[in-house]
Amino acid sequence: MTRRYLPGIIAMATIVVASNILVQFLYGDWLTYGAFTYPLAFLVTDIMNRIYGTSAARRVVLVGFVAGLICSLIGTQIMGEFGPLVTLRIAVGSGLAFLIAQLIDVSVFASLRTKAWWQAPLVSTLIGSSIDTALFFSIAFSGTLSFIHPATDVSWAAEPLPLLGFGPVAPLWVSLAVADWAVKLGIALLALIPFRLITARLMPRT
Repeated sequence: MTRRYLPGIIAMATIVVASNILVQFLYGDWLTYGAFTYPLAFLVTDIMNRIYGTSAARRVVLVGFVAGLICSLIGTQIMGEFGPLVTLRIAVGSGLAFLIAQLIDVSVFASLRTKAWWQAPLVSTLIGSSIDTALFFSIAFSGTLSFIHPATDVSWAAEPLPLLGFGPVAPLWVSLAVADWAVKLGIALLALIPFRLITARLMPRT
């Protein structure tokens, strides 16, 4: 890979590894600390896409995917109070969600490249983040997809509770997904600031 891609590669790998560590620590009832770092992966992808193009962005996504895969493999070997820290379903959901969502982000960004500066990063991140959340939580915790790994006990995630503690009754994992999605949407908006500053600074040099 070209040396000029190295900052993006390091940033993506750092975000993925940090998120895999922070996801072990709860923040309130519905989130983990990893929910606040993981969405930054979309920022890195979009910056690389704007400055170096889709090919560079896809390479950085591949690095993130490999880093996440390694973290998942390590997590499956670490035993916690209730079994492995990372179940097979979580590993599959995490990997597929990241790869598919990020590659869609790259494609959507490319299709909007010539629009107003904020449209490509905002729309691509909103779409990618939504797909990421839907895929991960469905694959990892939905009872309808238990065939992925029947030995994984996800009965706790199916506990019927008011959505986010006050809405209609839904499985627990739906509340976790909605909270995660809301954080991603918020960070997508905030990320427009560093996106604009970083790309404005680096674009003239390319």
